[in-house]
Amino acid sequence: MEILKVEGVNKSFGGLRALNNVNFKVEEGAVHAIIGPNGAGKSTFLNCMIGRLAPDTGTVMFGDISLTGMKPHEINQVGVSRVFQTPEIFGDLTLLENVMIPYLAKRDGEFALHAFKRVDQDGETRDKAMHMLEDVGLAEKKDVTSESLSRGDKRRLELAMCLSQDPKLLLLDEPTAGMSRADTNNTIDLLKRIGDRGITKVVIEHDMHVVFSLASKISVLAQGAIIAEGKPEDIKGDPRVQEAYLGGAHI
Repeated sequence: MEILKVEGVNKSFGGLRALNNVNFKVEEGAVHAIIGPNGAGKSTFLNCMIGRLAPDTGTVMFGDISLTGMKPHEINQVGVSRVFQTPEIFGDLTLLENVMIPYLAKRDGEFALHAFKRVDQDGETRDKAMHMLEDVGLAEKKDVTSESLSRGDKRRLELAMCLSQDPKLLLLDEPTAGMSRADTNNTIDLLKRIGDRGITKVVIEHDMHVVFSLASKISVLAQGAIIAEGKPEDIKGDPRVQEAYLGGAHI
């Protein structure tokens, strides 16, 4: 069953065609990776899917819901969460407070200015947030201010914030960018564990170790168009992919 379907998406910036008639489908429960060289249009494509950019033409369907024209927070409310390339967290708040905020936003429909005043008095939300921090291995740092975290821990915190909203689809934009190999491997392990929740994942990633460790299917984007799709073992040996992605070198 398809959980995400993109048809005929085009996006231009002035005279630059960033996306050229992109068609893309994601099966429910899959880990679907999008790879491609720098400037291929990967981030533009992701931004069109989550409402940060409006495609010039085409449609983006999440199940039977059209995401085209919806605002980012509305897309989030229907069950689509995104982990950004640069972690988006509240640096001056503790880890526990960071995870409680999206719980409140999910429960209340949108974030209200007065909501945070109730955080410490909301025992149920606090317990759920603590459980999520335990899931990502950050429970012992619950009272630490998040700006002091390592990049790897910031990524885990952002994942906890996304997962607290119980998404059906999780979009990850280079989730291991800037990480050490140890942090990268820890993040791979974490993403494999959350696979048990039945969350469909779309991963944009340049690190082939991450892609081949996680993906059940790969789409290759080059010059704004998808040039190949298939299982990891098929993509690895595809000469079109080797030429477009690494100038002919083997992946």
